[in-house]
Formats: sequence, structure tokens, C-alpha cells
Amino acid sequence: MAILVTIDYRGQAGSAQEFAHDMLENGIVDRIRQQAGNLAYQYYLPWDDQDVVRLVDVWTDQAAIDRHHASSMMAEIIALREKYDLTMTVNRYQISEDQVPDSDQAFIRA
Repeated sequence: MAILVTIDYRGQAGSAQEFAHDMLENGIVDRIRQQAGNLAYQYYLPWDDQDVVRLVDVWTDQAAIDRHHASSMMAEIIALREKYDLTMTVNRYQISEDQVPDSDQAFIRA
């Protein structure tokens, strides 16, 4: 079962956005997206909190996350977190293999 992870990176004076920019510009995001088992890796800006950047990260399973955490690029990520003095709030969700139920279809505009 796939795992969706959200990480809210919180910093001061735009530092979370600078962190995400550096992750993209340094090619770290591209390397993560190329890792076996990564299904999605995308940053978002919450409308109601300018000090936060939200990462939505999806992996095929825990083994893929473990391989990512054991990779050499984690040292680069940790160094950038430290550079920008970010705190993190992490949430994990298991993704159902089921399709959207018929009872929910009426609320989806295609």
C-alpha cells in the first residue's frame, strides 16, 4: 500500500521558500523523483501561512522510504534544513488501492 507523507517546513522571513528553491535548483528534487519507489514529490505554499512550505511526498511502500532515508542525499537535505533553521511537522497516510467510491462521484467535477 502506498504511503503519502506531508511535511510542513516552517521558517522565518521566507526561509522555508528559500529551502524549497535550493532543493529544486541543486537538483535534489529531481534525484528524489528518480529514486525507485517515489511516486510524487512536490512543494506547495499554503495560502494562510507565509512561513510554511508543504511537501507532498508519495512512496510505493515503507521499504522505498527507508532506501530514501539511507541515501547519500539525506545529508544534503539535512544540511539545507539546518542552513535555513527549519522546523518540521510530519504526517503520514496510507493510500487506499480502491477507486473513488460511487457515493463520492457526485461531488467531483470532471
